[in-house]
Amino acid sequence: MAKVEKDLRIKSTYYFRMKKDIFKPEMIKEIANTEHEIGYHYEVLDKANGNIEKAIEIFEEELKEFRRICDVKTICMHGNPLSKWINKDLWKKYDFKDFSIIGEPYLSIDYTKIPYLTDTGRKWNSRFSVKDVVDANNQPIEMMKSTDDVIRMTNEGYVDQMCILAHPERWSDSFGAWLKEPAWQNVKNVGKAILVRRAYYSKNKEYSKTF
Repeated sequence: MAKVEKDLRIKSTYYFRMKKDIFKPEMIKEIANTEHEIGYHYEVLDKANGNIEKAIEIFEEELKEFRRICDVKTICMHGNPLSKWINKDLWKKYDFKDFSIIGEPYLSIDYTKIPYLTDTGRKWNSRFSVKDVVDANNQPIEMMKSTDDVIRMTNEGYVDQMCILAHPERWSDSFGAWLKEPAWQNVKNVGKAILVRRAYYSKNKEYSKTF
């Protein structure tokens, strides 16, 4: 995907998690050499089981590992739907700017002005998104249900700017890998639907108590 984007003169940010099967220095260097940005996809509150002091220590250590490979100026939280913690909550106590980080997509972008698209759940802005969501709703994005819609509205200049969260494994050119992805995603979506429903009823139950 990075090579295709380079050929199309598109510059993206590739966020890597600090996991054994994902954190691959040679791959990170190769993508950085195609002039894309490399960012840190942190999940430190999950790793620290909610201990915020331990989480910031893990963040600092992992960020140093990334910066041994290339310059890192932005970060983006990883959203595990099975975790009860939201990793961006780390910045309620700390300031990522203290680590020479200039932005975090879930905190630094005004989504009332810039539409947001995510392929989480293998659908554009799916109802199965648990953590990969933003507070603001944009009417143009609600109209983008298929990739053809995204292409059409982009070509027609319907929006001037757009933030797109994409997971490269969902766009594989290998039929086997492509077939495996929707099968596994459908299984995950069932679990996510349960979590979303529980959260909805819990929220409304609390509202009823308050009212």
